[in-house]
Formats: sequence, structure tokens, C-alpha cells
Amino acid sequence: ECYPVICGGVPETTQLLKERFDYIFYTGSTTVGKIVRDAANKFLTPTTLELGGKSPCYIDNTVDIDMAVKRIIWGKMINMGQTCIAPDYILCSKQVQDKFVTRAKEVLKEWYGNEPQKSPHLGRIVADRHVDRLQEYFQCGDVIVGGKADRDDRWVEPTILVNVDKDSKIMKEEIFGPILPIINVDTHVEAVSLINKGEKPLAMYVFSKNKNRLEFFLKHVPCGGVTLNDTIFHVGNNDLPFGGVGSSGMGAYHGKYTFDTFSHKKSCLVRNYNKLIEKAMKVRFPPYTEKNIKFLTSQVDRGDGPGVLFYLKKTLSHCISMGIGAMILYLCIQYNNVKV
Repeated sequence: ECYPVICGGVPETTQLLKERFDYIFYTGSTTVGKIVRDAANKFLTPTTLELGGKSPCYIDNTVDIDMAVKRIIWGKMINMGQTCIAPDYILCSKQVQDKFVTRAKEVLKEWYGNEPQKSPHLGRIVADRHVDRLQEYFQCGDVIVGGKADRDDRWVEPTILVNVDKDSKIMKEEIFGPILPIINVDTHVEAVSLINKGEKPLAMYVFSKNKNRLEFFLKHVPCGGVTLNDTIFHVGNNDLPFGGVGSSGMGAYHGKYTFDTFSHKKSCLVRNYNKLIEKAMKVRFPPYTEKNIKFLTSQVDRGDGPGVLFYLKKTLSHCISMGIGAMILYLCIQYNNVKV
């Protein structure tokens, strides 16, 4: 009923990975995930890796832009963007971008006021070095919203970048912060092509009222999970498995799937000592006479019909039916003194 918990960092984790475990579950970066996987391979230890990546968010021109803006900013600003399933970047047309930015400025002011650094509804960046890292991203495009940082306060303002180079640093690394770059695409097909040029994302968000367009993303983008017309919600539903694919992880958990992950599915078959069934199956035992071999080979599946398993089941079914019939007849004779 008790579980040991060891607090520590890299040295402690490195030492732990030298031990033999039945299972390893890791949540963190892809880089460290590979280290964990290598250590697990030494003992062939199964693992679940819940990693990160760049989770795309596509918006087309059919959406309710007010709803879309609020849902995307909400999903991005949870824990100041320091979640593995935060919308990492937006894909949309120039026209949608203009509408999004205009409404985003209003929403950010409504939610966090004129001085967002003083807002009780926004957190801080986890470490000084990450403040430095995030500030470097300001150079990857034109800052149209936000763009301020305070290292002493571990503060980075909610920021939107436009005119972002697809090959820039911010598009090659997981942002893990309150910065939202926008990449312009003309069509949903172009958006899918751009997503698939990178690693498989942990999450994907698609905003559209066009069902065929939504279906296109589901069919053509391999990713860990999807929320359509909102963000984050698929992760909070315990009826859905949560996990990554490719560089964003392996395995899944949440709800029942967590029990499945930490359970070994042990197969177990119990046979009885029924003599009738044993007699029907005696052809499996030596000596293999020509008659037995002919029967067995005639039942082997050659790709053009049912195989031996089908016929064995059929034979057993007939034998059982005959056995039940014989038993009923015997009972009738015993209780009714019927002479046959």
C-alpha cells in the first residue's frame, strides 16, 4: 500500500536507471526520453514515454473567430505555455491572421489587464535560463503582441509573432512558453504538408466548420491526440488514451488505459479431462499413421479455405452435441424404464 518516492535530479535519476525495473514511465523532453529508452533496453524493460514536440493549431476562414481566439489563448496560457500539449504555433491564411491578432489583443487585455505582469492569473517561467531561451525567440519574427521579458521576475509576456520564417529556430524547437508564432498558409493541404515535414506532434488542434477539412487532418496527420475546435480537452477526458507517437512518445495512459499500461496481460488456458474430447483429438499424438497424417494435412489452411482449427472446433462441437444427446437418452432410460 506504500510506494517509495525518491526526490532528486539528474544524478539520482541516472543512478535509478542502472537498476532493473518491471516498467518505466517517463514524462519529459524527447532528448531525455531517448536516454531513458537506452537505459531500459539494457534489461529489455518496457517503457511508456510521454514526451513533447510542436503541437500545431490550424484555423480556417469558417470559424467563429472570437471563440477560436479565446480557446487557443486559454490553451496556450495554461501554466504560461509550459505544458507539453500547449498549442505551439498557428497555421492560417493572412486574412485569418489579421482577424486573430485583432481579437487576441482585446482578449489578452480583457483577461490580464493593461499590466499583465501584475495579473494574478499569469504564472512565471520555471527557470532563469528558460527566460533567456524564450527571449531569443523574439528575433524569429515580428512581435505584434507582447514581446517583453523580466529575467529577475522570471517573466515573459504573452507574445504573438508574425512573418515568422518556417526554418527559424522557433519552428525547430518546442517553445514551452507563452509565445505563439503564426505561419501563413493558403490551404489546409499546405498546412498538413508543413506539419508532416516535422516530427510527429503530441497534440494537434484544428478549427473549422468544414467536416471534410477536419477529416482530412485526422486522416493525414499522425499525432498523439487531437481536439477539434478547441484545445487541451482531449487530454482531460479519462475515457480517451493520452500519449505520443514517434518522437513525441510511445504508449498511452489516463483512466482505464493507465491500469492497462501497468498491467501484464498474462494468457492462461485451462483444459479438462474429458475423455470424449481427448478421443476426438487423438490424431495429434504419435504414432502418425498415414490415415492421421492424411486427415491433418487435409485440414491445414492452404489459403483457400478454413484450416485445421476450424475443423477441430467443428468436430468438437459435434462430439459435444452427441455427448449431450447420449446423456439425455440415458437419463430418459433410467427414469422412465424405457427399453430400447
